[in-house]
Amino acid sequence: MKIHPEGYVIILVAFLLLATVNALLRWLSPHWLHCTIAGASIVFFCMIVWFFRNPNRPLTPDVNKVFAPADGEVVAIEEVEEPEYFKDKRIQVSIFMSPLNVHVNRYPVSGIVTYVKYHPGKYLVAWHPKSSLLNERSTVAVRTESGQEVLFRQIAGAVARRIVTYPKAGDTALQGADFGFIKFGSRVDVFLPLDAHIRVKIGDKARGNETVLADFKSD
Repeated sequence: MKIHPEGYVIILVAFLLLATVNALLRWLSPHWLHCTIAGASIVFFCMIVWFFRNPNRPLTPDVNKVFAPADGEVVAIEEVEEPEYFKDKRIQVSIFMSPLNVHVNRYPVSGIVTYVKYHPGKYLVAWHPKSSLLNERSTVAVRTESGQEVLFRQIAGAVARRIVTYPKAGDTALQGADFGFIKFGSRVDVFLPLDAHIRVKIGDKARGNETVLADFKSD
């Protein structure tokens, strides 16, 4: 199983701490207690490693498709006013990531990164309607070859406390490549042109690099 680089330090620190605690308990506690804590430590460590998994999901770039940037449940599809960058109406598709989902964030389209902005903020639950505007978040916009612009926003939740965003304005975005990571549960909003054809519905389980959220083709 491939591990995302964002997990290397956390996994190492967790291993050293758990190994130290269990070594001390082996000498200082009853055998039954040491065995119980050792078992719990193994389960906890495996959960940490599992959280930072980075499955290989190659895709063939398609200029007409918008792929899901994250794993999780589609919790909102609505026409909204996007106030930060576009300042006009867009279709918002929101994906909620539980702590059990893969937390790698991938570019939904290829093109040139036109905008990147980090905002400190609150830690409301990720499905709260105001979380997109009030929570800690990071916004990225990409202009495709055809001139379409897609904006996607990483949003921290009640548990997530660290958003990692790699690109800078002017960078080249490659559809399917990693653009960031959110640690321990959160949400990603995608803002699309009003004429985009939405290919998911609320309640669908999205998979990054596999689920097509929308396309720009006419029926």
